[in-house]
Amino acid sequence: MLKRKWGLLLLATLPLVFSLNACAGQSGGSSGSRLDTIKSRGKVICGVSGQLPGFSYVKPNGEYAGLDVDVCRAIAAALFDDPKKVEFRNLNAKERFTAVQTGEVDILSRNTTWTISRDTSVGLEFAPVVFYDGQGIMVKKSSNIKKLEDLKGKSICTQTGTTNEQNLSDQMRQRGIEYKPLVFEDVNTTFTTYEQGRCEAVTSDRSQLVSRRTTLPKPDEHLVFDVVLSKEPLAPAVANGDSKWFDVVKWTVFALINAEELGVNSQNVTQLASSPNPEVKRLLGTEGDLGKGIGLTNDFASRIIKHVGNYGEVYERNLGKNSDLKLDRGPNKLWNKGGILYAPPFR
Repeated sequence: MLKRKWGLLLLATLPLVFSLNACAGQSGGSSGSRLDTIKSRGKVICGVSGQLPGFSYVKPNGEYAGLDVDVCRAIAAALFDDPKKVEFRNLNAKERFTAVQTGEVDILSRNTTWTISRDTSVGLEFAPVVFYDGQGIMVKKSSNIKKLEDLKGKSICTQTGTTNEQNLSDQMRQRGIEYKPLVFEDVNTTFTTYEQGRCEAVTSDRSQLVSRRTTLPKPDEHLVFDVVLSKEPLAPAVANGDSKWFDVVKWTVFALINAEELGVNSQNVTQLASSPNPEVKRLLGTEGDLGKGIGLTNDFASRIIKHVGNYGEVYERNLGKNSDLKLDRGPNKLWNKGGILYAPPFR
């Protein structure tokens, strides 16, 4: 009888044991973190669009460039002191989440909006926002379409698997405007259809509209509405349940932002290594062991800044005054410069 009771007790506790083990594995505290896999592999596999100038695209010389690309290069710099140790994989909007879930890519850095459903049911863990955007609409100037109400009964091109499709439906339904949606999987097909006049308007994030307008034969003939249909915080994402890898991605982005706030850039980072400023010393790893706490060297932020620059440099190079897009930073300015870009301190 006593043996039977002990047996029943053991069976009752097994689910709890398995549950605790599963939780331990998800916490990233185990040796099975993707961070360890990446270190052993010697490169980061990064999912990008590859078709969006300013964010991720392939230059004529075959090199990838853009804000999303530089985020991945910053991670490679932090890990390997080499921003070139990245393999880029082009993903369309529909397949991007599956690529993260299945482990095909280590990180999704692909102008992706952070939403509650993607943060929960899709199984993603979003790093800090790297670009605050909003959805817009682009039309041909010759169409004389100047406001949303002018789109009544008109066809609007959009891409499936994006927040844009639902946002457009919500906004038009709220305003009582009937329209004809034309939905495509491929971003190139979406904009080609618009260019050919098979839809009167195209909708996407405003930054994407500005970006794609530059690729049209006559960019000046197209108008992006001033109206903003939604909030679109764009952020990198990794798979849920791996805090070690997530911390590396998260603090890489924070390093870019904090570096700009502290005035540390790619030109002066070596000189500022001897700065008496304690905040700068902690950021660059000349004081404290902050890097070791996330499985990196203490100078990981210094590596990032040396190879990629700070957030301001990354922005201006890809989207701002030093790029073809000339996008004003707007809300993407630092919090102490009139924007909402903000990062926790290094301490």
